[in-house]
Amino acid sequence: MDPHVRDCVRSYTEDWAIVNRKYHKLGTGFNPNTLDKQKERQKGLPKQIFESDEAPDGNSYQDEQDDLKRRSMSIDDTPRGSWACSIFDLKNSLPDALLPNLLDRTPNEEIDHHNEDQRKSSRHKELFALHPAPDEEEPIERLSVPEVPKEHFGQRLLVKCLSLKFEIEIEPIFASLALYDVKEKKKISENFYFDLNSEQMKGMLRPHVPPAAISTLARSAIFSITYPSQDVFLVIKLEKVLQQGDIGECAEPYMIFKESDAAKNKEKLEKLKCQAEQFCQRLGKYRMPFAWTAIHLMNIVSSAGSLERDSTEVEVGTGERKGSWSERRNSSIVGRRSLERTTSGDEACNLTSFRPATLTVTNFFKQEGDRLSDEDLYKFLADMRRPSSVLRRLRPITAQLKIDISPAPENPHYCLTPELLQVKLYPDSRVRPTREILEFPARDVYVPNTTYRNLLYVYPQSLNFANRQGSARNITVKVQFMYGEDPSNAMPVIFGKSSCPEFSKEAYTAVVYHNRSPDFHEEIKIKLPATLTDHHHLLFTFYHVSCQQKQNTPLETPVGYTWIPMLQNGRLKTGQFCLPVSLEKPPQAYSVLSPEVPLPGMKWVDNHKGVFNVEVVAVSSLHTQDPYLDKFFALVHALDEHMFPVRIGDMRIMENNLENELKSSISALNSSQLEPVVRFLHLLLDKLILLVVRPPVIAGQIVNLGQASFEAMASIINRLHKNLDGNQDQHGRNSLLASYIYYVFRLPNTYPNSPSPGPGGLGGSVHYATMARSAVRPASLNLNRSRSLSNSNPDISGTPTSPDDEVRSIIGSKATDRSCNRMSSHTETSSFLQTLTGRLPTKKLFHEELALQWVVCSGSVREAALQQAWFFFELMVKSMVHHLYFADKLDAPRKNRFPERFMDDVTALVSTIAGDIVSRFQKDTEMVERLNTSLAFFLNDLLSIMDRGFVFALIKTCYKQVSSKLYSLTNPSNLASLRLDFLRIICSHEHYVTLNLPCSLLTPPASPSPSVSSATSQSSGFSTNVQDQKIANMFELSVPFRQQHYLAGLVLTELAVILDPDAEGLFGLHKKVINMVHNLLSSHDSDPRYADPQVKARVAMLYLPLIGVIMETVPQLYDFTESHNQRGRPSCVAVDDYESEGGSMISQTVAMAIAGTSVPQLTRPSSFLLTSSSGRQHSTFSTESSRSLLICLLWVLKNADESVLQKWFTDLSVLQLNRLLDLLYLCVSCFEYKGKKVFERMNSLTFKKSKDMRAKLEEAILGSIGARQEMVRRSRGQLERSPSGSAFGSQENLRWRKDMTHWRQNTEKLDKSRAEIEHEALIDGNLATEANLIILDTLEIVVQTVSVTESKESILGGVLKVLLHSMACNQSALYLQHCFATQRALVSKFPELLFEEETEQCADLCLRLLRHCSSSISTIRSHASASLYLLMRQNFEIGNNFARVKMQVTMSLSSLVGTSQNFNEEFLRRSLKTILTYAEEDLELRETTFPDQVQDLVFNLHMILSDTVKMKEHQEDPEMLIDLMYRIAKGYQNSPDLRLTWLQNMAGKHSERSNHAESAQCLVHSAALVAEYLSMLEDRKYLPVGCVTFQNISSNVLEESAVSDDVVSPDEEGICSGKYFTEAGLVGLLEQAAASFSMAGMYEAVNEVYKVLIPIHEANRDAKKLSTIHGKLQEAFSKIVHQDGKRMFGTYFRVGFYGTKFGDLDEQEFVYKEPAITKLAEISHRLEGFYGERFGEDVLEVIKDSNPVDKCKLDPNKAYIQITYVEPYFDTYEMKDRITYFDKNYNLRRFMYCTPFTLDGRAHGELHEQFKRKTILTTSHAFPYIKTRINVIHKEEIILTPIEVAIEDMQKKTQELAFATHQDPADPKMLQMVLQGSVGTTVNQGPLEVAQVFLSEIPNDPKLFRHHNKLRLCFKDFTKRCEDALRKNKSLIGPDQKEYQRELERNYHRLKEALQPLINRKIPQLYKAVLPVTCHRDSFSRMSLRKMDI
Repeated sequence: MDPHVRDCVRSYTEDWAIVNRKYHKLGTGFNPNTLDKQKERQKGLPKQIFESDEAPDGNSYQDEQDDLKRRSMSIDDTPRGSWACSIFDLKNSLPDALLPNLLDRTPNEEIDHHNEDQRKSSRHKELFALHPAPDEEEPIERLSVPEVPKEHFGQRLLVKCLSLKFEIEIEPIFASLALYDVKEKKKISENFYFDLNSEQMKGMLRPHVPPAAISTLARSAIFSITYPSQDVFLVIKLEKVLQQGDIGECAEPYMIFKESDAAKNKEKLEKLKCQAEQFCQRLGKYRMPFAWTAIHLMNIVSSAGSLERDSTEVEVGTGERKGSWSERRNSSIVGRRSLERTTSGDEACNLTSFRPATLTVTNFFKQEGDRLSDEDLYKFLADMRRPSSVLRRLRPITAQLKIDISPAPENPHYCLTPELLQVKLYPDSRVRPTREILEFPARDVYVPNTTYRNLLYVYPQSLNFANRQGSARNITVKVQFMYGEDPSNAMPVIFGKSSCPEFSKEAYTAVVYHNRSPDFHEEIKIKLPATLTDHHHLLFTFYHVSCQQKQNTPLETPVGYTWIPMLQNGRLKTGQFCLPVSLEKPPQAYSVLSPEVPLPGMKWVDNHKGVFNVEVVAVSSLHTQDPYLDKFFALVHALDEHMFPVRIGDMRIMENNLENELKSSISALNSSQLEPVVRFLHLLLDKLILLVVRPPVIAGQIVNLGQASFEAMASIINRLHKNLDGNQDQHGRNSLLASYIYYVFRLPNTYPNSPSPGPGGLGGSVHYATMARSAVRPASLNLNRSRSLSNSNPDISGTPTSPDDEVRSIIGSKATDRSCNRMSSHTETSSFLQTLTGRLPTKKLFHEELALQWVVCSGSVREAALQQAWFFFELMVKSMVHHLYFADKLDAPRKNRFPERFMDDVTALVSTIAGDIVSRFQKDTEMVERLNTSLAFFLNDLLSIMDRGFVFALIKTCYKQVSSKLYSLTNPSNLASLRLDFLRIICSHEHYVTLNLPCSLLTPPASPSPSVSSATSQSSGFSTNVQDQKIANMFELSVPFRQQHYLAGLVLTELAVILDPDAEGLFGLHKKVINMVHNLLSSHDSDPRYADPQVKARVAMLYLPLIGVIMETVPQLYDFTESHNQRGRPSCVAVDDYESEGGSMISQTVAMAIAGTSVPQLTRPSSFLLTSSSGRQHSTFSTESSRSLLICLLWVLKNADESVLQKWFTDLSVLQLNRLLDLLYLCVSCFEYKGKKVFERMNSLTFKKSKDMRAKLEEAILGSIGARQEMVRRSRGQLERSPSGSAFGSQENLRWRKDMTHWRQNTEKLDKSRAEIEHEALIDGNLATEANLIILDTLEIVVQTVSVTESKESILGGVLKVLLHSMACNQSALYLQHCFATQRALVSKFPELLFEEETEQCADLCLRLLRHCSSSISTIRSHASASLYLLMRQNFEIGNNFARVKMQVTMSLSSLVGTSQNFNEEFLRRSLKTILTYAEEDLELRETTFPDQVQDLVFNLHMILSDTVKMKEHQEDPEMLIDLMYRIAKGYQNSPDLRLTWLQNMAGKHSERSNHAESAQCLVHSAALVAEYLSMLEDRKYLPVGCVTFQNISSNVLEESAVSDDVVSPDEEGICSGKYFTEAGLVGLLEQAAASFSMAGMYEAVNEVYKVLIPIHEANRDAKKLSTIHGKLQEAFSKIVHQDGKRMFGTYFRVGFYGTKFGDLDEQEFVYKEPAITKLAEISHRLEGFYGERFGEDVLEVIKDSNPVDKCKLDPNKAYIQITYVEPYFDTYEMKDRITYFDKNYNLRRFMYCTPFTLDGRAHGELHEQFKRKTILTTSHAFPYIKTRINVIHKEEIILTPIEVAIEDMQKKTQELAFATHQDPADPKMLQMVLQGSVGTTVNQGPLEVAQVFLSEIPNDPKLFRHHNKLRLCFKDFTKRCEDALRKNKSLIGPDQKEYQRELERNYHRLKEALQPLINRKIPQLYKAVLPVTCHRDSFSRMSLRKMDI
């Protein structure tokens, strides 16, 4: 067998060698956290119970509320309901379950143990299973397993031919199908021949046709289309048996006869049948063209309803059908243009997802004898697509052809390949098969050959016998494939068509009747022999066929001969030929010559001109059909065979010339076509590698071709990379090359030409370190980089007779198995790698040679190698593994595995490549990213096979180079980002943990890598003192730590450096570095090897410094507490403290580590010793990064050894411990359970995204994402290149695009199913519980540390703070039980902590406990009440009194009720009852006052509770609510802290409703209260002296004075302990008050407030505050100036309630203060609406007038409201002080409204009978007050007689005139209006009438004299004012108003005349001599009729 053939066949059949790393799947690249394996790990989680989820629905709750509202509400005037009844309620209620043994005195240690056991039982093992992976692209360390090399298919289409029927059935018809691409003018498939003739018809041909092979009976075929487009047609051609007459005549009957007329035309049909039978008998072996038709494939596919139509969103079906186009598109390496996908850009060209269609073709066109060529066909097809097709005009042949078209199934059964081999799953050989039809792709397809295929297609095209003498008209060509010249040498290699034998020796073309120069359209398919010789040739014989039966005329007469030799100079001869035709048989030995050679004495047609056109096409995986490749292979084989001279083309190469030729042929490989290079890629690379490994001996000299081969490989690889760029994975690895290395590459056989037996006893399975070998080829395909070594060579059976048989026997042993043709079929052989002889001394080892060549290469070759470094690295690694395997060195110690020389080369290589990365990262970003990852993967692989120390040295080399560069860069983030990628890939090694030597403590290691198990057995490794000193080293990135745990040290150092706030320019890398750590930890977490807790503890030890690193970042973490209403972050350590703390966690050595040296040679100051630049701005991390960091922290805390942690905590300073506590505090908020409702609300990621948008933007801007992602995206087929290749321009658009796509996905799948939400909530609940339990564990360790060392008690406050914070968050019942247990233990260990030092915490604790006492979940309640009871008991035991707890609890209850919305008093009652029960059962304290005190307290609480329940009923009625709060506050008059709480609550409520003035008043009252108590405590001159000082702000403040007898002294324990009862508290209250006043626009009051504040600040010399205050004062005063006349404070209304329905509001009158410009209608509408809803619309009535209400006349079943507008009322003397608008609207207590009436009951009457009632109301407090409605306490009425009414009216008019006259600037309109009203004649009841009624005569009643006189004087004044006004008007008017002015003046004179006599008449009695009359100054008060109504 030819060596080339042998190599090809071997390459296609040999087993692959796959290297499998046994534990590789456990590396971080396959982290289950990032894959979809999360769900499985989350199975079986318990459902955590959260109160927030249990809360009742709003609705039912609302209904109860409404019922409550409807009931009548009576609130007694006492602040409490009746004691007796509420106690009765309480005594009869039921308690919750009591906790057993709660009251026993158990030693603390026991309690701790018990708590710990409880806490540690049934905990969730894997923390990360509960935490979703951070949102990142494909993790960089994941290398996808390359696709298995397999035969290429395009989209596959199954065509089934069902039936063919004509109008008449008289003869057999033969059909063929093929695909054509019109645009490319190319036939794109071979022919599929089928016949659908009936048995009867077939019978007509019996004599001519031998029995048919089953393979030729196929009626269904699978076509493959790589480039589907709108231009593809399915062409069907029909032939029939040759008969006399041209095609038109023969087709005539088919066109005229109709099936329906069969009976009519019976005779004619019989005759035709008879004729046909004759022709069949005589000419049965010849055919003639008959008819054709074409189907436009895409129309069918798209009209068959491609699924794409229905859902425009997705490419449907791509996932389900593995063979689908979209998947293949990336893999099937269709060349440069591949991704255009269709030529015409039409999307409908997807053939994988349309619905199967059945077509019926009814029209055929008859073939034109002169238009048979393909050229003509393309014209017809192009024409068919036009609307006015020429073909339409032709008369068709009607027929019915039915075919089914559908997407081909994945693995069809009974399928034959184009070579007629059976594809696996061929259960029965007798079934009619489906044929696979070979595709001739329209354009190049780049896929390496993997199967043996050797076919030749011959296409005779045309013949020109026009100039041949003699008769030659009905011409057929007989084609034969000859292996010699004897006629019997024809080979049976021509494939049969349909219903015939499988192979035959000859084929005939169809005859065109009477045509001397016919065209042909035949396709003759030939199976080429494996080995060709010079004698193989194609022979064409031309015959004339006589159609008429004449006497002694032979059937066929030869009329010419021609031939084509198959080999020319050893190469297959193919292509287009135009051959001369000889008239006689060719002479001897013709076959080696070409017919073009003029042979002597031969006769030729037309003078030896070319008259026969024929095309020969080969489809072969043996013949490269490329001269350069052919030459290379030929030379290599010549070396193998040692046969010289070599003939290549026309050259003969002698041995002495061979070396040069070989080298030049190697370098000439570059010139070869890409397509053949790819097809023969595997063989080509194998040969190049062979030349490297086995340098040939030429003329006795060893020739070293290493360099040449290396260069050739580099250039081929780069060529592939450049031209097939759509075909790369995220790391830029070309998939063809990757799969070559992964599957195909193996170390070559070491000596030529012998399948040697492999190393013997290597069977079985050997496990070693990271290499797994198994004798069996793994059957699965998703081998993600799994590498298994195995190989076998099927025995070649017997001695093959010919090369073909040999090939057949090789292939046959492998039935064609498509699914994975070389993976699963070799279970039989257990001996390994028989064809590889590893034992014999190979001349060179490939990896050594490769490393050497790479190190020494330079220039363009080096550049080429760098571009595709990954390829050489992977090749080297695989070679090393193979070598170890064959040399049996897998068990040798690693140090001795490889020679020094090789190690030096590797070192040099790594070092130079690191140098390239450093020097070129700015220029060639994309290339360097690839290089960087390739290098990292290489080192990762080396860790599996080389000495660990050696590889670490390499890593260190790289690190050093990068570090030294980093320090010189201004913007280091790109390079740092590369280093992160590098590190992340190295750390993704599956033995990362072991590589870090986790077991040895920081002492020099005894063994190089102790096993995990031996180390854990050392029990606790902390026995000796020596190690105790080293504990700090374990927690810091100290030198010993980093020497011992090398990789972990690097990772943590990176983290520390990047997170350091001073690291300039690294901000964009936060997310990246945090993800790296997160990824490592989550991967350890799920690793089954570390499942055992002791082992996990060892792993966690590698990360102890992480705790310190994260502690450093506290100020930068995202503040998760913000969302809480607490005061943000705990303030144990202010930021400034963070800065100034010198003894920072991270030591100087870190800085050195980064520089890669042990001596600090830094030019920059070490960034780790935090300098005290206190004002430093921290950039905060994004939420996502902070969350990832914190979960890592929790993981370490959860898994680390507790004793180690405790030792370390002991060493920490208080400051550092506090910082740790801050972190825990943050963790509590970070992992707080969000609650199902939130998940439902969030139900899309959009919410999460927006938060991180900022971080993403920053990352994009800072450019930490580089070209790699760019490449990833490109490999995913998004070919949107950015115009600039810079790291920046390219990303940001993509980065944002990614975000948008994220968002779009959400909108598409917006609604998660109920189950998903449930699942999310379940996970979140478990995460929250687990996280908090870890925090609790840690707190316990801290507390133990304190107990053990008996120092640092100061941090207990911090512990308590975290505990309390966790109680305040949303927690599960499970966690709370443990939390309360810990809290009880803590209090019992350190009671004085709570009751003496952390008093505020005590208050907080009481609040939290009470809050949980009202929980709806009973377990929480029973634990909380137990804790509360013990708290009281402990407080009591310290000092026989638990005043503190009493007070705190009472206060807590108030604030709880005041703030909590969904607070349920029912549950709280139960807890109170439980506490009572404990008190009753507590035997020890039975004799003390304790039980009674508890009972008192509980009852008091119960009272407050009942009161507050009422408050809840009035939730909707703001006034009532405030009244109640007011009342409760009043009830606390002697408990200052509580009163303060309630005042605060009221202030809050007011500001919610924008009642800023009232809110300010509440604050002023609070401040006054504080001042009272402060002045009792200490006498400081500058502090206000109690409330008196505040009088100027508000007269109401005096009620805060502490004068009553029951005032507690502030010195008493537990009183005034709140934070407000301090000077700072007072200042705070006042500042708030000032702010509220300012918001209310009451700037004068702001001034008053500051008057109190200024002395305090002055005393403290606080200039800064004073400057602020004066600034604010200036603002206030300037606002007073600017807003003069524009301020509005409020509108007042009197509201009276009448009717028993109102309960205790009945007959109450209030003055309501409403916002400024409130209309009567508005308040009326509001109250009417509110009470109408409460009592029912029909029950409520609004009294429309303002008359006194007579109770008797009202309907007792109704509720009445009377609303009247009132105005502030001032006595005359008051007006002196109330000058400004503010004065007139502040401190108001009296209001007035007027009601007109007449004596007979009407409201209005004539002037002389019109009376008026003025009502003056006095309220109990002055407005503004701490509430918006105030009771009326005094009412006084003044009745004005008609004349007094008149006087008031006249005074008012006069005032108006005066005002209008003196207005500045003047307002003519206003003036004229007033004038018109005063002097206009028409005014009814105008001034004149008034005068005539009251002044015409002197009254009889002397009492009225004064009134008469006063009115007279009023008129006098009035006329005077009118005159002034007229004069003023005259000066203002224009000429147009002169007439009007005259008219006014006339009227005025008339009026004056009429009034004259009345005005001048004086009452004599009044002008007597003045007697000493003692009387009031105010005549009014004496004379009026007064009715006092008190």
